[in-house]
Amino acid sequence: MTKQPTRVIVIGGGYVGLYTAHRLQRTLRREIRRGEVQITVISPDPYMTYQPFLPEAAAGNISPRHVVVPLRRVLDRCRFVPGEATAVDPERHTVTVRTIAGAEAGAEPLRLPYDHLVLAPGSISRTLPVPGLAEHGIGFRHVEEAIGLRNHVLEQLDIASATRDSAVRAAALTFVFVGGGYAGVEALAELEDMARYACRYYHNIRPEELRWILVEAADRILPEVGEQMGQYAVRQLRGRGIDVRLGTRLESCESRTAVLDDGSRHPTRTLVWTAGVRAHPVLAAYGVPLDRNGRVRCTVDLRVEGHQRIWAAGDAAAVPDLTAPPLPPASIGEPVPEHVLCAPNAQHALRQGRHIATNITATLRGRSVTDYRHRHAGSVATLGLHKGVARVRGRRLTGYPAWFLHRAYHLSRVPTANRKARVLAEWTLAGLFKREIVSLGSLEQPRAEFELAAGTGRHPEGR
Repeated sequence: MTKQPTRVIVIGGGYVGLYTAHRLQRTLRREIRRGEVQITVISPDPYMTYQPFLPEAAAGNISPRHVVVPLRRVLDRCRFVPGEATAVDPERHTVTVRTIAGAEAGAEPLRLPYDHLVLAPGSISRTLPVPGLAEHGIGFRHVEEAIGLRNHVLEQLDIASATRDSAVRAAALTFVFVGGGYAGVEALAELEDMARYACRYYHNIRPEELRWILVEAADRILPEVGEQMGQYAVRQLRGRGIDVRLGTRLESCESRTAVLDDGSRHPTRTLVWTAGVRAHPVLAAYGVPLDRNGRVRCTVDLRVEGHQRIWAAGDAAAVPDLTAPPLPPASIGEPVPEHVLCAPNAQHALRQGRHIATNITATLRGRSVTDYRHRHAGSVATLGLHKGVARVRGRRLTGYPAWFLHRAYHLSRVPTANRKARVLAEWTLAGLFKREIVSLGSLEQPRAEFELAAGTGRHPEGR
């Protein structure tokens, strides 16, 4: 009788999913070749988005296809299932998957058995019940959103250039970003650089007419780089004419008007929401313990509490930070305090994914697992082309050195030598030639023109 292989299922194709599966297929390559281990990755998207490159993709410094990593190519020894894991049964050790084909045909979902399960569905944007946000807000977590935002910003310059209505022009040239973390600050800074450069091709738009507003509820931005570097970033942004409003919240954006709690009103056609993330709500259907923020409660070795063969990491996991100062013990039954958990960022996700792979390999080979500990590598952020802030090993860097370090660090972290070479080549070419400034708005609705022509029998422009 043929022995069944050990089945490892990874839910999610983001940082944790990719790095876990990639290390597993390397460390277990002999077992996989002999048919003793089978690794399955479940993800609705066939690629992983390297999010630190999204601001540069939005600014046109990197092609969109180089911001994503194809899972099938990188995980060539794994089985890839395109779909969403809708439920987990820890008692029967099964995962229920709604595949893309099944969703379209109305077929029954797949039920896949597992011996080891990795929960890494990631996170979604953390939104608030702000009137008008669902109708007018723009997210910035996916490559599609980044490219859509680039097209949208350039389209606003076209609208402002073509209209004689001063109100429409002012709204088109006003850009509001909500959230002062990495995503919000870097996206605003890169797009402001791009739009300022683009103004040279619009004879009736001066860069000074563009209004950029950054709204942050806290009293500082970029908390990851420290208070001093955060204050430096505010000074730099304000020096470029960007309106940075700290301790301020968005109350409404109905009728394309951003209303802030300081009483100001800003008619705008662009409102970008980057005010944090929250754990994916699908976790509630997985039958595992969650903390008060909806994240999976984990032990220090990245196992899910109460489950020896279920692992979790990344934005979806509440992992104790063993490097944090000790705190008084909480009452029995209380969740681990938020400030002693690992932060939901890319540094932890990458390292935790690899650590899970190491622990699963140790388990399969009869060795002991190890606790997750990390050494903080520092923080870097870009403020546009040739501008940035960084805090590395106690040293603070600003300007060009910080910007260069930002690029060097993320180039070293993006998966595969192929992707590294392509990104480096694009950066080199971007330094030798002028920016490409063109809006491809039709990418968002590529069939619109054909549908109109097919429905009316004539070309939409009358030709």
